[in-house]
Amino acid sequence: MYTALGFMSGTSLDGVDAAVVETDGRGHVRPLASAHAPYAPSLRRALGACLGQRAAPPAVVQALTAAHLNLFRRLGHRADVIGFPGQTTHHDPESRTTVQIGDAAWLARQTGCAVIADFRRADVEAGGQGAPLIPLYHQALAAALPKPLAILNLGGVGNATSLQADALDAWDTGPGGALLDDFVAQRTGQPYDAGGALAARGTPDESLLRAWLAHPYFARPPPKSLDRNTFAHCLADAARLSTPDGAATLAAFTARAARHIPLPGPLYVTGGGRKNAHILGLLGAQPVEALGWDGDTLEAQGLAYLAVRSLLKLPLTLPSTTGAPRPLTGGQKFAP
Repeated sequence: MYTALGFMSGTSLDGVDAAVVETDGRGHVRPLASAHAPYAPSLRRALGACLGQRAAPPAVVQALTAAHLNLFRRLGHRADVIGFPGQTTHHDPESRTTVQIGDAAWLARQTGCAVIADFRRADVEAGGQGAPLIPLYHQALAAALPKPLAILNLGGVGNATSLQADALDAWDTGPGGALLDDFVAQRTGQPYDAGGALAARGTPDESLLRAWLAHPYFARPPPKSLDRNTFAHCLADAARLSTPDGAATLAAFTARAARHIPLPGPLYVTGGGRKNAHILGLLGAQPVEALGWDGDTLEAQGLAYLAVRSLLKLPLTLPSTTGAPRPLTGGQKFAP
């Protein structure tokens, strides 16, 4: 049995989550502790400037890794291993390229713990999508639950896990909260549409939605994955709309993209997007708290779980979750 700590600094660029779990890397998982630290505005801007880039300035890498170290120290929980996915700045699996920045070797030295990083690389180099990463953790958590059911993570990018009695499938659905967050920040200076109140006052522009949903991505079969900026052009399209109508249109895009492939059974939402009541209503979904799960730290818990699976050389990805040619382990270990 291992005590593992996982980090998650996702495509929303809002901060870093940490979670500690007790796990055997298989069927046993017991969450122990968690914490969140928002990024300083300067770091958030610096990371935003790195999106789409295959490298980042050393000062940004250091500041990002230091934010993780500070959260580790604040949490104050021992760990046998740390799962450190870093920050994705560029994701193009069709060219077999994915870039996550962060200094895992330095983090291992500073924490005195073994660190697992580069979770996506082996999958992408083998021809897989490298994402989503967390479906096997969803499967472990949901082992005793009635099937089918689906889990939708709404971070910056949306991704879905379809759990059936005899099948596990996963894919990126489309935009999560990134487009709506960016739009709201541009228009109001606020980091997000709190509770979906702004979108609820608007009317979606159906002509824009039809154009956006005609993007070739939605015609591709799963497994499939996205870069955060794949739909960045939608922000320019929405510029002609009023603030409530723009928010309503982008919220509707997130919800309709999430359903562009039918999801089985009841739908439960994790990530920051589950706090947007307007989007939850459009989806007809419940937050994962209805299952007794913690939607704020679920992905960080998943990275802790995957770190243990990496140590044990167990698969992190499957053909049905990333399109990998076979079940693949992954991750690179950095000793303290």
